[in-house]
This record gives sequence, C-alpha cells and structure tokens, in this order.
Amino acid sequence: MYKTFRPLIYLLTPEQAHHTTIYMLSLAGWFPPATALVRAMYRARKQGPEVDCMGLRFPNPVGMAAGYDKDGLGWRGLAALGFGHIEVGTVTPKAQPGNPKPRVFRLVEDEAVINRMGFPNNGADFLAKKIARGRGNGFVMGVNIGKNKVTPNEKALDDYLILIRKFFPLADYLAINVSSPNTPGLRELQSRKALTDLLGPLSAEVTAACEATGRNVPLVVKLAPDLTDEELDDALDVVTNTGIDGVIISNTTVKRPKLHSHMANEIGGLSGKPLKSLNTEMIRKVVARTGGNLPVIASGGIITPQDAQEKIDAGASLVQVYTGLIYTGPELVKDILNFGLKLK
Repeated sequence: MYKTFRPLIYLLTPEQAHHTTIYMLSLAGWFPPATALVRAMYRARKQGPEVDCMGLRFPNPVGMAAGYDKDGLGWRGLAALGFGHIEVGTVTPKAQPGNPKPRVFRLVEDEAVINRMGFPNNGADFLAKKIARGRGNGFVMGVNIGKNKVTPNEKALDDYLILIRKFFPLADYLAINVSSPNTPGLRELQSRKALTDLLGPLSAEVTAACEATGRNVPLVVKLAPDLTDEELDDALDVVTNTGIDGVIISNTTVKRPKLHSHMANEIGGLSGKPLKSLNTEMIRKVVARTGGNLPVIASGGIITPQDAQEKIDAGASLVQVYTGLIYTGPELVKDILNFGLKLK
C-alpha cells in the first residue's frame, strides 16, 4: 500500500511529509477506533522476541529512533505499529527553531536522507506534558536529550542536568545526544575530557535518583559514526568508567560513501542505506572493545529485515529504524518482526 502512495508523498517536501505523518499518527493515537485499526493492519504474525536489556524488558527488539517524534505528538500512533520501544526527542531545555530551511533532503536513488535540522523542538515543558502518561503502555519509552544551540559547551552540563531532572520521572531510559553534526561544536563533547566532565555528573545524578525512587532508568549515550578508532576508544573508556548503561550506535554521518544523488553534497548528517556498513562495523568495534559487556542499540541503515538481523549478528541488543520508514513505509516494523529476528 505504501509503495502505491509513495510518489504522492514525495510530491511534498520532506518536512511537509513528516509533519503530515506525525499529524496522522497523532490522530490515530488519540482516537481509539483508529488506534485499533492501525494495530490490526500492522500487527505482525510473530511477536517478540522479548529482550532483557539494561534491566528493562523490551517486548521486541525494534525501536523508533530519536528525531522522528521530537515533541511527543505521535508516539501513541507509533506504538500501534508494533514498536518495542520509542525514543522521543531530541529535546532541549528551551524551545528552539532549528536551522534555516530547507534542511532535509531525500536522496531517493540512494535510499538515504541528509538532514541539518539542528534540534528544532518545542522545549522540555512541552514534551513532558505530551508523554506524562507514556509509560505502562506495553512498550519502552526513551527520551533523547541535547543542549540548546545557544548554550556554550562549557555550560552544556547545566542543560543536560535540567533535562535529566525533568524526564527521569517520565522516561524508561534517557539517551544523551552529543553526536549530532548539526549543532555547532556538539560533537566536541565526545572528546575524553569533555565526555568525562559531562557523563560523570550525569551518571551520578541518575544513580542518586534511582536510589531515591527505587526506579531503574538506564542512561545511554549516542555516539557519532565518524569517530576515529582512537576517539572511539577514548569515548568507550569514559562510558565504561562513568557507569553509563549502554550506547546507541550511531548518529548520522558527515561522510558521503558512494552516493548517486545530485543532492549528495548538501551539508548535514547522512542516514539510510549508505550508512549501513559503516554502522555495522562500528557496532563490531564497540562489542570487541568492551567484550560484549556494554549493551548496544543499533541505529543506522536498517532498510530491510535482513539489515536488522545484521545488526543483531554484529552484537547489538536492540535496533532502531527511521530513514527506512521513508522508503519502505510503516510495514517495515511488521516485516522485521515477521522475519523472526534471532538473538545471540
């Protein structure tokens, strides 16, 4: 069905199409008959397999990556598609418009997208209201957090602390975004010293909150696929030494591997099929360097069920999709589940 309507969808700009689908998902999530219809249409024949990861139980390994539902408007509709977890955000303490438009580009020939969004969102208070009743709905909800563009790196910790305190009561896990290429200077927070200065206090904050409330809210970090081996080693040392619970591999890439589209040179982060091999290789490196003891959430280049299995085979515990939905449609979740992922 999606392939039939895709040419019409592509008549819209990428952002217009995105806002339209978020609106439709929002309606589907709030109107019970529509929710039931979506759930029936996209219910997989196979359910699971369940995944125990970071002290949480995920009903299946397939998640919605951050960046799709930045403001928590469509998560109820997304849940009806069968996701095992949904990561909302990236959210910043204060609302911000993001970078100038146009800032999203479809590379149809490559089954890829380039974006330079820059964390546009309505702010922490808005998102908190939208997900206040998000838990206990049969899936795991994560909140992806980032600093405001106007916040200098030396003050970044303040932004992240604000967000952790805001969303600790609402999220099942928290994801620290220090790897988007579209906020100036953000990736510098992945250096050994900067990451230590950031993750140490954040981990201590979450640990104290867990002890005080009796809740388990894992803290994970989303890393860039463009780190050198030395930079990756530094980042993983910090992650391990500060007690971070897992990593998301990975964000978008600034590299341009074997692209055919005339828009290949647009500035921004590349996602989709061309990222697949780079992402899988990074997963293997992380697993090898940590002895398989650090949970990995794979996010990058999953277009087919076989791509998802490739990530699991490389050592990932969970997978996330985003760009694949643009090219294969909402059936992708059902197709991956029906494929029957085999966990290691």
